[in-house]
Amino acid sequence: MFSPKSSRRIVARTAAVALAGAVCAAMMAGSAQAVVNGKDSTQRYPFMVSIPVTSVDDPAFKAVCGGTLIDSKWVLTAAHCVDPALVTLDGTVRIGSEWRASGGTVRSVAKTVSHPAYRNGGGTGPNQNDIALIRLDHPVAEKPLRIADAPGRPGTPTRLLGFGTVDDAPDPARWVFPDRLQELGARRGAVSECAPGYADGTRLCTVSQVPGAMACNGDSGGPQLQRDRKGRWELIGITSGPGTPGVRCSQGPGLYTSAPAYSGWIRAATGRTG
Repeated sequence: MFSPKSSRRIVARTAAVALAGAVCAAMMAGSAQAVVNGKDSTQRYPFMVSIPVTSVDDPAFKAVCGGTLIDSKWVLTAAHCVDPALVTLDGTVRIGSEWRASGGTVRSVAKTVSHPAYRNGGGTGPNQNDIALIRLDHPVAEKPLRIADAPGRPGTPTRLLGFGTVDDAPDPARWVFPDRLQELGARRGAVSECAPGYADGTRLCTVSQVPGAMACNGDSGGPQLQRDRKGRWELIGITSGPGTPGVRCSQGPGLYTSAPAYSGWIRAATGRTG
């Protein structure tokens, strides 16, 4: 779900093989390094959300998106993760577990609210206003994550979380979705470190602190975190797509929707639809 190029035509052609291959490989992966070249989660993230999705083009192809609990009944994610032209939500989400398919709290999806100006880049440019909300059918007890007042300056250390593929091969048949939540040390990049026209005030260029590592397919919608002045995690970004076109996930920067830039829309949307 990370790269707009990876969805419809490619997925339809390789869906059955990819699904079988991913399941088998994940069972054998053990301590495989992941997000691509991240590592197993080192602490609990009660706000982390796993969102199962199914390809519109081939119902046999099952994938995942990430999300962040920002209120007892609201999850923040990427708009392309709930885009009916690309995917169908499986109807439930899992909150607060370090495991993709077990533990935590499971809730049904009551409704989704995408930004009205969302546009998918389709592989030729960045996604626009790639942000959406999922309202849960019942509140949860897990502690939500606070949205930062502003992202740190370029160079600020951050952390990425996700259940996306640990292998960024162009062939979806080789994608491996880990059972355990992965984390990766990153930093805010300068606008110039992403392709021209990609990063701006609403889209954060993000650079890995680990060589050959970055969020990838299946990490979409998941959080980018930074520490506040008291050392607590806060949300600055939502995994949206690649920061430069035409390269594998691990070889380029990532692009993250700035959650602080949309704080007004988030307040309005959650208040209006309750």
